[in-house]
Amino acid sequence: MLSYQHLYHAGNAADVHKHAALAVALDYLTRKDKPLSYIETHAGRGLYDLDAPEAVKTGEAAQGITRLQDQFPKDHPYTKALAAQTDHLYPGSPAIARALLRPTDTLHLAELHPQEYAALRNNLRAPNVHTYQQDGLAVAQSLCPPTPRRGLMLVDPSYEIKADYSQIPKWLGALTKKWNVGVVMIWYPILTSGAHRPMLRGLQTAHPEALTHEVHFPPARDGHRMVGSGLFIVNPPFGIGPVLKPLAAMFRKLT
Repeated sequence: MLSYQHLYHAGNAADVHKHAALAVALDYLTRKDKPLSYIETHAGRGLYDLDAPEAVKTGEAAQGITRLQDQFPKDHPYTKALAAQTDHLYPGSPAIARALLRPTDTLHLAELHPQEYAALRNNLRAPNVHTYQQDGLAVAQSLCPPTPRRGLMLVDPSYEIKADYSQIPKWLGALTKKWNVGVVMIWYPILTSGAHRPMLRGLQTAHPEALTHEVHFPPARDGHRMVGSGLFIVNPPFGIGPVLKPLAAMFRKLT
């Protein structure tokens, strides 16, 4: 959606959930001395200034990373990714991936918004980073199976287009037929409307071995409809469930 800019929402509670889980998964995958592919369908600009007027206006970062950062142990992969940034910038998922991956790994980052894409290219310049100003879901299908075949894909649309909810299950079915060994992490917002529920039921029916992980938190401000964050993970790394479990208790402290 070309009107969507994540700077208004960067560092919110859902970002912390998504990015902490991503960091855990990448930390696990990089323990093996084998290169991997990282694919992201909705990359945004990669780095965010939380002192920018857009971020301050919504107050979402103040209710998210500002309150939660000190809850993570110093040796947590998410803490390491945060520490890798400078100038008080908050790392989006592409920057977290870049911080935790190795020069032998390959990153593919898609972003359709022209201004966000230009910032992404500028913020994440590296020989192993490839960027695409194209529809991210289409890019992901075209890249799979990637080289290296081992790897992880993050899918996190804004869901401001209602069709995203119905499109994702069909899209995932086609993707996993081509790339049955990849870790695929699909993020979804938990809204007061429950808009995610039909999509999640479809995903769980089609992929019964996948992991569903959710956290809940109060709205960032009066009238805000997001009250939680969910991840649906196909081919979850071994043992990731117990590692993610403490996150739910951490988010409950926000009430």
